[in-house]
Formats: sequence, structure tokens, C-alpha cells
Amino acid sequence: MRRLLVLLVVALGLAPGTWVRSPVPPPDRRQILEITALSIPPADLGPLDLTGVWQLDSPNDDFGGFSALVSLGGGTLLAASDRGSTMEFSTPGTRPSRFRIGYSAVRGYEPTTERDLEALARDPASGRIWAAFETVNRIERYEADFTASARVWPDAMRSWSVNQGAEAMVRLADGRFIVLAEGTGQWFRGDMPGLLFPTDPVESAEPIRFHLTPPAGFRPVDLAQLPDGRVLILLRKVEWGLPPTFAAKLVVADPAEIAAGRAWRAAPVADLAAPLPADNYEGLTVESDGRGGATLWVISDDNDSRFQRTLLLRLVWRANDKARGVDRAPQ
Repeated sequence: MRRLLVLLVVALGLAPGTWVRSPVPPPDRRQILEITALSIPPADLGPLDLTGVWQLDSPNDDFGGFSALVSLGGGTLLAASDRGSTMEFSTPGTRPSRFRIGYSAVRGYEPTTERDLEALARDPASGRIWAAFETVNRIERYEADFTASARVWPDAMRSWSVNQGAEAMVRLADGRFIVLAEGTGQWFRGDMPGLLFPTDPVESAEPIRFHLTPPAGFRPVDLAQLPDGRVLILLRKVEWGLPPTFAAKLVVADPAEIAAGRAWRAAPVADLAAPLPADNYEGLTVESDGRGGATLWVISDDNDSRFQRTLLLRLVWRANDKARGVDRAPQ
């Protein structure tokens, strides 16, 4: 009898926690973005000057996880997450300021693997935007108002790894597209598959196949074209620990040197390392200053982790970069 009474007391003690549940809060869709300026550390970045570091925060449920970045012009950037949400926001200091976030890119896509958006590209003339999805190796095209107009699963990407597929993409000024995979899906393979499409990839043009061999452990996560025609490649390396940390590099390569079946050679530019704040930098875009120089914007993916932040870096690429030793990749 004593044992039964003890069990009854335990059961009654557990009952409120077992049967009574707090109401699930409604989705937070508030269009609020907090931008906090951080100190600019002194850093030797070769041809780059670090001119701004900010932390971005929002209570919106769709905020975070940003893996792609593109400039919309006029002081506005568009970021996209690997959950498929998009965030349009003004760069710090731009007035009037604007902010809009939501699942505008992949509304209704299920399962979530269909929403694994990893790269963005844009045609400044038409305003069209292209998105690359890693898990399903798909490319979609959107009109300037971000309504989907076409999609394709390129044959050349069908053999790419599910979890290391289309990760980086850029539309070149001449209308060609470069797409890089994050990996090969094979152990001990250091070369990353790449494609050079002669036109819009959703038009099913046959691309040139090549590969990129980054420094050991690094993988390409985004691309952006400089005013001189060369392409900056953002590389990321995961350093496993508790918690994991990340290293990032910028390298530069010339699209004119892409050849079928060959390695695309890249030259080092800078390490995004201490004293810069370290995080999972995944998005890169370039804005020309019209004089040969450019402004680079880099955004980090917080992986929805409390150990990470959404950081935004602003770097200035000086027009006389070759005088600082950043020249063509070695032949």
C-alpha cells in the first residue's frame, strides 16, 4: 500500500508537466532588423581595407542561416538562407533604410531539402536573379519582382554530391555563369567540380567542365566578379571542435583561364582570420566604384547556433591591387 501511495504521488507530481502544455507561440514575422557596429580591428588584408564590421539580429523566425549574398544596387543587399528565406536590407548608413524578410524564394517547397538555397547571382540590367540549391542541385531563375520564371536540374550537375553540391555561383558581366560544387562526395579528393555555362543555365546550354583545387581543407562557398573581370572566390574551412570554428580565405582567378577538364588556378588574396571576428562566412558580393576599385560585402551563416553570429563585413578593394602583389595565378 505504501508503494502504491508513493507511485500515486509521483504520478500526480508529473501530471501537470505531462498533460499541461504552454500554448505554442505564433510565428514571429516582425520586420525588425538590428544592426550593431563592432570595432574595426587592424588587419593586413593585402589589397583590401576593412572599413566596417556589423552584427545583424532580428526576432523574425526566418532570420539567420544566410549562405548567399547579392547586391541589388542603390545600397541594398539581398541575402538568402539554406532554409530558403530571403532578406532584403539596406547597407549600414544608407538612408532611407529598408528591410524585408520571408520565404519569398521557395514558398511551399517540401521537404526542407528542396529549400537548401546556397548561392545567388543577378543581372543588373534586367534585375533577374538566379539561385542555386545544393541538396537537389537545381538552379532557378526569378524575375526582378522575385517571381519564379524557370528552373532546371542541369545534366552536368546530376552526379554532384547531395550534401556537397552546387554551393557557389556568379553571373559574369558577359552573360556566362560559373557554378562550383562544395565537394566531390569522395574522401581524400581535394578538387571541386566546376561548370562554366555559356549563357543562362536554365536554357540548358552545355557547360564547360573544369575543377578547382583550393588549399587543403577549404571549400568554395561563394563567387563574385571584380571590375577587371577576374573572380573572387570565398573559401571556408570547418575546424572541428566543441564548438566548431571556421576559417575563411579569399582567392582570385581569371575566367579566361577556364579550360575543359583542366584545373582553374587561383591566387591568394587574404585570410579572413584574427584579428577579424571569426565565423562561418558564406556569402560574398562585389559593388564596383566605377574607378576600378570595388566594395566587398561578406555575410556569415550562424547555422541557427547560439555560439555563432550573423556578421556583415565591408571591405574595399583598391584599384592598384596588382601593385600590392595580387596578380594573375601562376601558370
